[in-house]
Amino acid sequence: MEKEITGWTIARAVKALRSREVSSEEITRAYLDRIERLDPKLGSYITVDAEGALDAARLSDARIDKGEGGAIEGTPLGIKDIFVTEGLKTTCGSKILHNWIPPFEGTPTRKLKEAGAVFLGKLNMDEFAMGSSTETSYFGVTHNPWDLERIPGGSSGGGSAAVAARLCAGTLGTDTGGSIRQPASVCGIVGIKPTYGRVSRYGVVAFASSLDQVGPMTRTVRDAAILLGVIAGHDPMDSTSIPQPVPDYQAAIKEDLAGVKIGVPKEYFIEGMQPAVEDSVRKAIGILEDLGAETVEISLPHTKYAIAIYYIIATAEASSNLARYDGIKYGFSKDEGKGLIELYKASRSEGFGDEVKRRIMLGTYVLSAGYYDAYYRKAMQVRTLIRRDFEQAFEKVDAVVTPTSPTTAFKLGERTDDPLQMYLSDIFTVPCNLAGLPGMSIPCGLDGQNLPIGLQILAPALAEETIFHVAGAYESATDWHRHAPEFD
Repeated sequence: MEKEITGWTIARAVKALRSREVSSEEITRAYLDRIERLDPKLGSYITVDAEGALDAARLSDARIDKGEGGAIEGTPLGIKDIFVTEGLKTTCGSKILHNWIPPFEGTPTRKLKEAGAVFLGKLNMDEFAMGSSTETSYFGVTHNPWDLERIPGGSSGGGSAAVAARLCAGTLGTDTGGSIRQPASVCGIVGIKPTYGRVSRYGVVAFASSLDQVGPMTRTVRDAAILLGVIAGHDPMDSTSIPQPVPDYQAAIKEDLAGVKIGVPKEYFIEGMQPAVEDSVRKAIGILEDLGAETVEISLPHTKYAIAIYYIIATAEASSNLARYDGIKYGFSKDEGKGLIELYKASRSEGFGDEVKRRIMLGTYVLSAGYYDAYYRKAMQVRTLIRRDFEQAFEKVDAVVTPTSPTTAFKLGERTDDPLQMYLSDIFTVPCNLAGLPGMSIPCGLDGQNLPIGLQILAPALAEETIFHVAGAYESATDWHRHAPEFD
């Protein structure tokens, strides 16, 4: 029964809970039992809150018995450990926050709770969301359930692994340069980064504030629509939040694409891409055409600069945001009695991992006197050109489709000593963040080693409905979303 219940989608679980086919306590226990049995091999959770989850499940059951409850009442979710959760440890995968218990709740998780979600615990991630493989976490690596010797993507790799391995019904991730879509791709699940400002960032520990965005990671397109409908909307606590009404994303899901024009950018099919990835994406484009879409080749000429400018802008913002972790106000502190400056040095040197230090130093350098104009200002100018490329493309097409990642999951440790190769894992995802656009990854195939491949769908700002239309039609015509790792 455990395997059957934990195999349900969010939509199926909500239906079963409302009809009293199963109680929230039963479904929560099934997930907790599975986590206890399987997560020691996977490493997807940093903190499991069994007691809190069961208490929340019982409260959900009481509300359901009264005919009350929210849109996802009683559904067990995992939460990336970058979200501030009142009374529940939030670490960001870092030693410097290894024992921090927040005194308040952030907006995205508050909205989930108000809708009835049951939080199973906090999921592993690259430290401060800086990574593409979930290997930089202070709490250890996460393994890909399709092949335990491979990475689950990053930085939301704990979430992608947990959803794929049926250790939660769904989760929220954050996406600064691909940290929802890339792990979704290599773990064979659905992940959407909404338009910048569509979901509040209040209560999300900042990495790069002009790039960070919150989004769902689920097994199906409909589940992603359900969760995005819950968390989206204006929030006065976030000055970048967009004051626009939230559409019915589920209603946007259709089974045909008649009248939809889709662009295929030539810059996203590059030398060095894994042949199986290109083959699967090309076949997926053919299926979109069979469903009635018109596809045209387009050009996004400034794509080639995206990785370079991303690692200027993101690190510059990170160096500013991470200055608050000083060993004094909260978090890890190493006071050796040698004075304030030495306290700062000792706390930050021991509290931060190598990748975080690398990005802080790079970001501080590009913002320093004499280099700001040469690097940061120039990067912001090129960022504008990338956004204009997309604006011009969307004058001709409704959506853009590309590969999500140039390769399937690589082996753990394979790129840890080569930061540039690691950064290139996000070559197809960072332009979307730089332009502030919505993007989704959906499963579209398996390579010769039975590893998942993702198709990325992009749309204009605030056009998430278009993404759900295209993704829903593709999913209804294929069965890739039904494939699951033989993790048991």
